[in-house]
Amino acid sequence: MSKRIFIAALGTETNQFVPFPTGLRSYQEHGIWRGDATRHAPTNFTAPLHVWRQEAEKRGWTVIEGLATFAAPSGTTVRSVYEGFRDELLAGLKAAMPVDGVLINVHGAMVADGYDDCEGDLLSRARAIVGPTVAIGAEFDLHCHLSQLMLDSADVLIGYKEYPHTDTMERAAELFAIVADTIEGKVKPVMARHDCRMIAQYRTSVPPISEFVTRMKSLEGKDGILSVSLSHGFSFADVEDVGTRTLVVADGDRAKAEALAKQLGDELWENRERYATRYLSIEEAMDRAASHNQGPLVLADRADNPGSGAPGDSTFVLKALVERQIGPTLFGVMWDPMAFRIAEEAGEGARLRMRLGGKSGAVSGDPVDLDVTVKKITRGARQPYGPVTVPLGDMALLSSEHVDVAICTLRTQTFHADAFKAVGADPADYRVVVVKSAQHFYNGFVGLAKEILYVASPGAADPDVTRLPYTKRKTPFWPKVADPWK
Repeated sequence: MSKRIFIAALGTETNQFVPFPTGLRSYQEHGIWRGDATRHAPTNFTAPLHVWRQEAEKRGWTVIEGLATFAAPSGTTVRSVYEGFRDELLAGLKAAMPVDGVLINVHGAMVADGYDDCEGDLLSRARAIVGPTVAIGAEFDLHCHLSQLMLDSADVLIGYKEYPHTDTMERAAELFAIVADTIEGKVKPVMARHDCRMIAQYRTSVPPISEFVTRMKSLEGKDGILSVSLSHGFSFADVEDVGTRTLVVADGDRAKAEALAKQLGDELWENRERYATRYLSIEEAMDRAASHNQGPLVLADRADNPGSGAPGDSTFVLKALVERQIGPTLFGVMWDPMAFRIAEEAGEGARLRMRLGGKSGAVSGDPVDLDVTVKKITRGARQPYGPVTVPLGDMALLSSEHVDVAICTLRTQTFHADAFKAVGADPADYRVVVVKSAQHFYNGFVGLAKEILYVASPGAADPDVTRLPYTKRKTPFWPKVADPWK
């Protein structure tokens, strides 16, 4: 007998330390699909729905597709916007009943005004609609807050394993397979999480943390273990469940899931110093850049990563580059629609005094004034992100004495060297390249960079979590506390 599967998506990554909200326009910019996401080219957030439709139709199952929408990481979502999308998605689920399975792509770190745990809220309401016997699965970003309500409301939760997130479609297929087996009575998934009492960032592309990811994968599909996920956590939110957690899905044996989740969590704790990303101060980064002559040296301006909800217009690193006269440097991509409009009005080849960045408040620093030449104007620029491309909006390249600055009108992080090439700048031609990204840039630059370093500047995504003003996490955590287990 054919089964009926409901698929949908709703999410964003919420940085509660930025001074602006996430409203309807933020979702419109990145796409709102009402039952037809899989009839359009996949985006980084709708790609799992394409996988789920394909897998279901292979089995001859009926797919009912609901709302799919996503906003770029930013501040707290406006309450009416979240509630509107949530209720629309759930209305679609009610209309689709009866169903045998529900698959929802979420982020895991979405916070709205009045809702610290949007994913738990959404999944619990979905459970209330479908009842206890319908299989519910959700895919989540590894930068999430893994709440108990999420576990209580779903049958299966599976997170990305890779950062950069190159495995979203692979994880979607894994989730579908387990949910399908659940529907057909082949498995009875149970889940357990373990709080590692840590808040840190991990780069899964490189050892030693890549070895931990490999070990996670090696445990799956054996001895009753269906799936293993590591929730890195999203540091820039003031919620109770902020922090790193392990998650294990086992077939019918909760004690086994709990034991393995704790075992992996203990391994992570024992290796915390080795696994966590190390950052340079701005001064240390400038010293390294000044002594670097075999470029390009790539510096990641982690604290102003729009992918972590930061504005993308901070000037702390830019100011240091100008003051130290380090060049030739390529800097960006900086979000500055006002500067773009001025450059566009002036036209290519124009020379003018330009005020750049520093427009989003204290987290962005003060504007920097530079004498620039408008080298290139590009409209509708895009850049690769894994198997898809993502928009940058309109762009301009502004060339100054030591630093060339690429600016854009759509706030987004730098994923790939092609982001700069869109305005005629080849990163390979520069001694130093500064990217506004935390880690998603890695695959797009590792082939041309002589060295990649990570910088801890001030900003809305400050990697020094000991400086972040948490108020809701009750359990102590490292590195704020040397030993949170005492």
